[in-house]
Amino acid sequence: MKLSCVIVDDSSIQRMIVSKLANNHPNLNLVGEFSNAIEAKNFMSYTSIDLLFLDVEMPILNGFDFLDNLKVKPQVIFITSKPEYAVKAFDYDATDYLQKPITIARFEASVKRALNMQLLINESLEEDGDHIFIKSKLKNLKVFTSKIKWVEAYGDYVKVITDDENHLVLSTMKAFESDLPKDKFIRVHKSFIVNIDKIDKFNSKFAEIGASKIPLSRNKKEELKKAIEDTQ
Repeated sequence: MKLSCVIVDDSSIQRMIVSKLANNHPNLNLVGEFSNAIEAKNFMSYTSIDLLFLDVEMPILNGFDFLDNLKVKPQVIFITSKPEYAVKAFDYDATDYLQKPITIARFEASVKRALNMQLLINESLEEDGDHIFIKSKLKNLKVFTSKIKWVEAYGDYVKVITDDENHLVLSTMKAFESDLPKDKFIRVHKSFIVNIDKIDKFNSKFAEIGASKIPLSRNKKEELKKAIEDTQ
């Protein structure tokens, strides 16, 4: 399992240190670095992330004010040189609190805590989450919609790409689309339906989910942008 993460710190040196640690960690996917909370908030309005490495003392908005302005809060690991912020950090349900200077061992312990927390979150979502039944290889399978990355037209079938495996289902795209939650999935192309929460970034031509590029039909960028904003 990989956690998509963002660093928000006004110190370029500190961002470089945390960036190096994150890029060297096999379970982290660093998708953004920002020197202030405003830029980070704009980025997170259309990009879903799992983990936030957050400084407390920053210009314009400090770390706590930044969290107060987020509609959807990821896991947070606070990073600061001042231990007196620790109590308030955990009032914000922080996953951990790292004090500068950061050691590799302490960083890895924090990430391990975040990974364990994400497993609990995923298990909770699976127990209570939306699901559909699909018929694949002559079996009826229960698939949690939170695990579906995208659905792709494949001749007389549709291919369902999930976090765990892929399934071929005898169905049309229109019929399959009707079974999916309208607030979580969007048809971005005649041959592709994507899970909004799985999108890492997008432009006028493609939506990117991990290393995969999903083509966008003409004029779908604004519709996708609005759909992502509505889920924040």
